Amino acid sequence: MMTTGARRYVVARPLYSEESFSEEHEKIYRQRKTLLDHIKQYFTCDAKRAKNAALSILPIIGWMKIYRFKEWLFSDIVSGVSTGLVAVLQGLAYCLLASLPPWYGLFSAFFPVIIYFFLGTSRHISVGPFPVLCLMIGSVVTRLVPDDGMPANITGFEGLTRDDQRVLVASSITFLTGVMQLAMGVLQVGFVVMYLSDTLVSGFTTAAAIHILVSQLKFVFGLQVPGISGPLSLIYTLESIFRGITSTNVCDVVISLVIMVVVFIVKELNDRYKSKLPVPIPIEVIMTVVVCGVSYAFDFKNRFGIDVVGHIPKGYEPPVAPNLYIFQETAVEAFPMAIVGFAVAFSVAKVYSVKHDYTIDGNQELIAFGVSNIFGASFRSFAASTALSRSAVQESTGGKTQVAGLLSAIIVMIVTLAIGFLLEPLPKSVLGAVIIVNLKGMLWQFKEVPYLWRRDKPDCVVWLGTCIASILLGLDLGLAVGLGVELISVVLRAQFPRCSVLVNIKGTDIYKDRKDYINIYEPEGVIIFRIPSPIFFANIEFFKSKLIEAVGFNPLRVLRKRNKALRKIRKLLQKGDLQWTTKGFLNTSCGHIQESEEDESNMEELDLPTNFKDLPARVDWNAELPANIVVPRIDLHSLILDFSAVSFLDISALKGLKTALKELIRIEVEVYIVACDTYILEKLHSCCFFDDEVQPSMFFLTIHDAMLHILEKHPESTEKKSNFGKIITTVTVHHTGGGLRSRDKNTLDPETKF
Repeated sequence: MMTTGARRYVVARPLYSEESFSEEHEKIYRQRKTLLDHIKQYFTCDAKRAKNAALSILPIIGWMKIYRFKEWLFSDIVSGVSTGLVAVLQGLAYCLLASLPPWYGLFSAFFPVIIYFFLGTSRHISVGPFPVLCLMIGSVVTRLVPDDGMPANITGFEGLTRDDQRVLVASSITFLTGVMQLAMGVLQVGFVVMYLSDTLVSGFTTAAAIHILVSQLKFVFGLQVPGISGPLSLIYTLESIFRGITSTNVCDVVISLVIMVVVFIVKELNDRYKSKLPVPIPIEVIMTVVVCGVSYAFDFKNRFGIDVVGHIPKGYEPPVAPNLYIFQETAVEAFPMAIVGFAVAFSVAKVYSVKHDYTIDGNQELIAFGVSNIFGASFRSFAASTALSRSAVQESTGGKTQVAGLLSAIIVMIVTLAIGFLLEPLPKSVLGAVIIVNLKGMLWQFKEVPYLWRRDKPDCVVWLGTCIASILLGLDLGLAVGLGVELISVVLRAQFPRCSVLVNIKGTDIYKDRKDYINIYEPEGVIIFRIPSPIFFANIEFFKSKLIEAVGFNPLRVLRKRNKALRKIRKLLQKGDLQWTTKGFLNTSCGHIQESEEDESNMEELDLPTNFKDLPARVDWNAELPANIVVPRIDLHSLILDFSAVSFLDISALKGLKTALKELIRIEVEVYIVACDTYILEKLHSCCFFDDEVQPSMFFLTIHDAMLHILEKHPESTEKKSNFGKIITTVTVHHTGGGLRSRDKNTLDPETKF
């Protein structure tokens, strides 16, 4: 029922098939570009394209031209100082996840930021250590250089301490990760991030948060637990922690609990009153300074046996070349690191770009992070991405551009060159506690599971599969399993789409699922079938089976039964047991005509169109047949296939579709295909899809055009229930009855507007 005052529109136009519409409106048949044309265009260069390329490679040129010094500079300074303080602390803390000496985290918070300042397209993300990446690096580091036992047999380890070996492994795998990101950026394959859905990333980062939590328990409890990597490493690490729980350092536990409680409370206050606070309270930095002072004053290291950060060398180390032998050992782990680092950074950058109304380039982001990691790895930093909390600080404190990022790098540099020694008495348990508190956002993602289960069960399976696999098998294998589960879910959705039978909504030109509405108009002998998916090699059989289910019979079986019946009729006519009269076929045999076994050895003949040329008249298959011949009765005379949601057909689907159409046409069912994409129509023509049976005239613009054409051709389709009906269009069909099918029991209007 239309609501009172609803707006209406009236359209009067001719009834169009695809052919008639193209002829009347002079369709232009465009020449499609070939692969060679695209290659030539890609390598063609002119002044404008060279300028655009330079601007895309160095985005700093674009945003520096519009930089508002009076309005933005002060905000960037405040943001840069705040972010720099957080970056120092997180650099030290996340370095523990990578199983490296803490001060190397300061390198990762400095060198990649400098390169991203020039090459990055996001103005708000803070580049540097990311906990998930650090943990992935740590698993590789502990695999090649374990805490206990001999390191892997790699050329270049000779004469190096365990820490130096670990730094070499971390920098080498970072270099390889950067090379992979740079290669993907140059090859313009930034679209790979689209294969990591939000659901998959959520499940993966939740599992990573659990790994990070477990890895920091040894610092919180003050235990000596060896680094374990590989499948089930989480279980083995927990086993080691519980085995040594009696050796817990009480002072470490107390410090960690105090830090976690205070930081958690202040962070909650920051979130609640962020609109009133000019700058979020840097509670991690404050607590770090306080604990550093207390630890130095009371000599926690010697009095309580607390493990502290220790000596932090001043300055930067000279650049080193990566170890090629480590490349061979870590290539498998480097690729998921490259994908995860880019995916997380791009996701965060996209959020801020939408919020502040500017664009980011995925391929340029790959190049920026690739060069940043290559450059940073040369100076012993490890893989960089962006930490969500650090980026939130940079944006919320008023950062407008990457000038804030550059200033944060300067703060880190000051700490590295001048005041790093002040952090030497800092207990590692403080860093572990800070890391654990910052996991709240990632761990809170567990709340998504009930919502996903209620709204989208396949997505929920992807989330759970990725999370559980990443927890049990490790982050690298878990990501691979998650991708596999996600691709399987996509394939299953495309392979088994929800097909439906459509009907007309009374009084409109709208067609909806028959199961969803009550007042519907459904002419007798017409079925509208819709498949909301591409048709390709994997689902063509499913399409045909659903089509058979919708029409209620198998057209191939019906065709074979009809051809067998024709054979029998011909034999009976030849023997004289059957004669043709004006009233139809007449049995002339006195006895009962026995059914004989037909020779079905030549199945191809049974699949051919029914041939009546040797018979005195066509056989009415829906009438009573002579000589005990039984053929299934078919009430369907027209089938409409709605292809509005079919985006492509492959060669296998073309063959299967043509076979299905021929089977229907040969049993005298008229098939119409509507709303077919122009690209698909062109492909059908180029692949010689059409012949004497399957013709282009079966294609119509809309379902309504095809339905009106059918009702013109078969006016008896509506002569069932209502007394009078009229189809309102420029092509008006008058008939004596109507076929309105209604699920309510109310009296029907004498005029049915279709």
